[in-house]
Amino acid sequence: MFKIQTLNNISVAGLERLPRDSYEIASEIARPDAILVRSAKMHDMVIPETVQAIGRAGAGTNNVPVAEMTKRGVVVFNAPGANANAVKELVIAGMLICARNIAQAWQFARGLSGDDAAINQAVESGKKNFGGFELPGRTLGVVGLGAIGVKVANAARALGMRVVGYDPTITVHRAWQLDRDVQQALSIDDLLSRSDFVTVHVPLTSDTKHMINAERIRTLPKGAVLLNFSREGIVDDDAVITALDQKHLYAYCCDFPTNLLKDHPRVVTLPHLGASTAEAEDNCAVMVADQIRDYLENGNVSNSVNFPEISLPRSGGHRLAIVNSNVPNMVGQISTDLANAGLNIIDMLNRSRGDVAVTLIDVDKACSAETLGQIRAIGGILSVRYLGG
Repeated sequence: MFKIQTLNNISVAGLERLPRDSYEIASEIARPDAILVRSAKMHDMVIPETVQAIGRAGAGTNNVPVAEMTKRGVVVFNAPGANANAVKELVIAGMLICARNIAQAWQFARGLSGDDAAINQAVESGKKNFGGFELPGRTLGVVGLGAIGVKVANAARALGMRVVGYDPTITVHRAWQLDRDVQQALSIDDLLSRSDFVTVHVPLTSDTKHMINAERIRTLPKGAVLLNFSREGIVDDDAVITALDQKHLYAYCCDFPTNLLKDHPRVVTLPHLGASTAEAEDNCAVMVADQIRDYLENGNVSNSVNFPEISLPRSGGHRLAIVNSNVPNMVGQISTDLANAGLNIIDMLNRSRGDVAVTLIDVDKACSAETLGQIRAIGGILSVRYLGG
């Protein structure tokens, strides 16, 4: 019986992927094998030594101590792309809200008073203050062409916009999904100089903090619109306010309200709604639940932020899943211990990522506790699990 601890309310659609005859799931549970989390901050938590995997039902893992878990041989999963459509729709909505001054016009309409005749008169005289512009023919710059960025780019093309994209690490899979008319920018600065709208879809790291700063904002054409539905801190808010006050930026729309931003007349702040749809929550929960189950039962890894991708079909033998430091002769030492125990390797797969390697081995007979102990004693071994036959 596997034990799963939930740190937040996880969608039932995801929990149902874990059969109750082999999984015990609770928010309070002793010695869990895995943890499912959404937004709970885990950095100050005491994470039990029994934990083998953490599944973040979302894309970002800033709330998970990934480096510490890697040293312990604990895999951390996320759900890239599961909330991509939800964020894409919000970005498109943000462009329309800014281009048509919808938030400001709505506030104006809510503040009207008097009888209907007076309101009608005020509407006719006031609407000229909220005239906007249309999206077709405008250029959208998309920084980051992962699951979300690609969907945003393709949706903008469908709306008749020109699209420029920048992502030096775009995968072949994402490139195939991208509309063929999306143009490639040579750099972020090149993208900004060509864009009427800019949306960022990158993780927050030391390299991306204040990626959009005062200097780069000055390279935007006058009257550009900036959108940030990625992470707070990627855009320098002080620089944005200065550019808005100087009328260099037309508008800013983001998912991260602050005292600096929330009351500015040319800023629209939303309460972190990017993935706040029932569909996105279901998709994220299903994805991480499936990943957790496949790892606990088979040792396979997909969509991990700290482990290599690895998948070995079951061959009918008895499986060992081993996590170790990525140093020479690990597989040789493991194989030697198995041979000394009279175990024949039926199938084996080894993959590495940075300082971590994962080895899946199917052997012809059950592996004894003594043999598992010998493998665990090898220098550099982080975890050893016997998954049965």
